[in-house]
Amino acid sequence: MKITLAIATDIPLLQKLAEESWRANYRDILSDGQIEYMLRMMYSRDELQKHFDQAKYCYHLIWDGEMAVGFIGFEHDYEPQTTKLHRIYLLQECKGRGLGRFALKFLEETVRNYGNRRIILNVNKENPAREFYSSRGYLVYDEGVFDIGNGFVMDDVLMEKFV
Repeated sequence: MKITLAIATDIPLLQKLAEESWRANYRDILSDGQIEYMLRMMYSRDELQKHFDQAKYCYHLIWDGEMAVGFIGFEHDYEPQTTKLHRIYLLQECKGRGLGRFALKFLEETVRNYGNRRIILNVNKENPAREFYSSRGYLVYDEGVFDIGNGFVMDDVLMEKFV
């Protein structure tokens, strides 16, 4: 297990990992139409490049041996003293191996070293990952329904952890 900093030339790999993980992990939560829409909206080359152009927005690849099996994307100073975990995805077949715990531990250490003290994230109310975050000490502090366009919404809980 290792985590490496992603660079802009990794955008095609991020897109591939996002597509594979989204289709496997969200098929019972979101409609095919919403999955397609969100993948196009959130993982287009232009959208990902905007993130790489921001100094406080980081992507890291999650590796199992020599194979990239997921990624984590977060933004420091999203709010004062707060890092927002925007994305953490693993290929379905790699779940249960400790990679998610490893990635969250990496995030928490990175956030502390950066000087932020709080991590926030949104997770779909129906997503089993909600329980994973709870088991790692993240607490629900709010919930919201967010209009993302094209007739779709994100129905999420907002979670936080102080590090």
